[in-house]
Amino acid sequence: MSSAKKKRPALPHAKQKEQVNKRALVWTGVAFAVIVIVVGTLLVLNI
Repeated sequence: MSSAKKKRPALPHAKQKEQVNKRALVWTGVAFAVIVIVVGTLLVLNI
């Protein structure tokens, strides 16, 4: 006689997706900041 295995809760997957979203937001923010700094530096040097 084998008993049915209980399904694991889907919470670990949700936390993993949140981490991926946080990493994506951080990378997007860093890329945006770098672009702003570069454009600002070019504007200052050209004026």
